[in-house]
Amino acid sequence: MTAGPGARVALVLGTSHGGMGAHVRMLAAGLAERGARVAVLGPRATVREIGTAPGTGTAPGTGTARGTPISFGAVEIGDRPRPRDAGTLARLRRLLAGADVVHAHGIRAGALCALALSGRRRPALVVTVHNAPPLAGGIPALAYRALEAIVARGADTVLCVSGDLEARMRAAGARRVGHAVVPAPPASKAGAQRAGGSPAPGPAGPDWPGPDWAGPGGGGRPVVLGAGRLVPQKGFGILLEAAASWQDMDPRPLVVIAGAGPLAGSLRDQAAALGVDAVFLGHRDDVPGLLAVADVFAIPSLWEGQPLVLQEALRAGVPVVAARVGGIPGLTGDGAPQGSPAAVLVRPGDRRELASAVRAVLGDRALAARLRAAARARAAGLPSPDDAVTAVLAAYADAIGDTGACR
Repeated sequence: MTAGPGARVALVLGTSHGGMGAHVRMLAAGLAERGARVAVLGPRATVREIGTAPGTGTAPGTGTARGTPISFGAVEIGDRPRPRDAGTLARLRRLLAGADVVHAHGIRAGALCALALSGRRRPALVVTVHNAPPLAGGIPALAYRALEAIVARGADTVLCVSGDLEARMRAAGARRVGHAVVPAPPASKAGAQRAGGSPAPGPAGPDWPGPDWAGPGGGGRPVVLGAGRLVPQKGFGILLEAAASWQDMDPRPLVVIAGAGPLAGSLRDQAAALGVDAVFLGHRDDVPGLLAVADVFAIPSLWEGQPLVLQEALRAGVPVVAARVGGIPGLTGDGAPQGSPAAVLVRPGDRRELASAVRAVLGDRALAARLRAAARARAAGLPSPDDAVTAVLAAYADAIGDTGACR
């Protein structure tokens, strides 16, 4: 069996709050367009979201414009071990029995698939590692290391979104480790129009910056934008601490954060306690428009893979200040032999360095112009969804070659 048209591919993922679901949705549509028979398996809410998205059909059994079906199946894969995992393994074993390739996304989904497929004859198993280990140590970190070991032993190919994860999986004993191609969704027509300079529409009320938000060169207050899920990994508390040192700037920068998550309340309280003028927009579907009116896009994360929002920022040509973590240096061209880097990178967790870098970009028009030009140059070389599908098909072919389709 080859990885070409007619191949039966099962895409498996757990609970997804970020770009993983979007990535799986893109792969499902692209693989089906190339004639693969695709099944998407995961928690009911996640699978429902993917199944109702444009390009993947509106119900199980529907598919792309070519009519190749994408099927959907519910498998409750949680974010931590639970007593019901024995039932999950049994259900995965049944649902994956007819696949030629199983492509799991995330360490936990990958480990469960490896356990479900253990035996002499099984489909090829590819696992994409999207996230780093827990930031804290203790039992969560030990559990993650155990899951890594299961994936390393059971997967035929492990794809990783950043070089540090590739090193971890090689150290864990994975037999083949490669780079995962994770493109941002293509810019919409509306997004392209906003990227030309017109501000994104916003809701009325106190959570919209209003007339002070004039955008780059518009004569209003400079906008430092952050976007992402409001969780500890994203480091938005560090951004607020950095902003507390900008009180002497005239005009004073306005911090705008787009995103939802469990830290929403505490971040608002932190901003108030620090005296930082910050606007929290909640979840937004118009991030390209927000980027178009930002003077600086800040990524203060403690870890990132290949952040889709950074790719959107490069397309928008906005100056970027980001933590030097995960896949960020690779995306921005830091240390590349040719071209200028498209971001000012700082040490993760260092509020003083972050504050100084943002201040430098806002105060130096030449630096900001260089970053804008470099961002657009880097954006021209970003991978497309078609590139991602081509890459996974090559990974599937290698994995099938190792297993002989079944082992």
